Amino acid sequence: MTAPAPTTGAGHPEPETLAAALDADGRAWLAAARADAAWERRFAEAGRRTGAPDEARILLLLAVGPADDTVVRLYRQGTAAERRAVLRALPHLDLDPAHGVPLVEDALRANDTRLVAAAVGPYAARHLTAHAWRHAVLKCLFTGVPLAAVAALADRARGDAELARMLTDYAAERTAAGRTVPADLRRALALTEEQ
Repeated sequence: MTAPAPTTGAGHPEPETLAAALDADGRAWLAAARADAAWERRFAEAGRRTGAPDEARILLLLAVGPADDTVVRLYRQGTAAERRAVLRALPHLDLDPAHGVPLVEDALRANDTRLVAAAVGPYAARHLTAHAWRHAVLKCLFTGVPLAAVAALADRARGDAELARMLTDYAAERTAAGRTVPADLRRALALTEEQ
């Protein structure tokens, strides 16, 4: 098994590091998939053909540069693993936010923590409204997704009084219910106090 690709930022790999996750068979699969006119079928089969399907799928999307409607279709018709790869590829695709943001919002409604973690990457940091982004942070806290997955957390949280109020309310609810307040919540709250 090949080691996962190194990551930068909030745990989201840069394109140049993704190929490191592919072994020789994975690289051969990717070369064949890129040359195949039926590359969408290849996108779906990556889980059976490579040891690093997320990375292979992302690299395939980057190589093909599909139209917005194709990206949306791959997400909507895909398995959870295929959806996760689309979400992770979004920061590197030239996808109109009118098409990409609904995919992020859909993933944030899921209970699959892998989808939630993929959804809060750099694309969400750039394109989600303040209201939607705050709720994405809370969704991570509710579902146990580490806030390290939230791209640009420090930048967007800095001085955000509304996020501070939401986090304080959530902490109070947990305390009243006799539950512990996650350390991530305290860290995020501290970020809101920075100017």
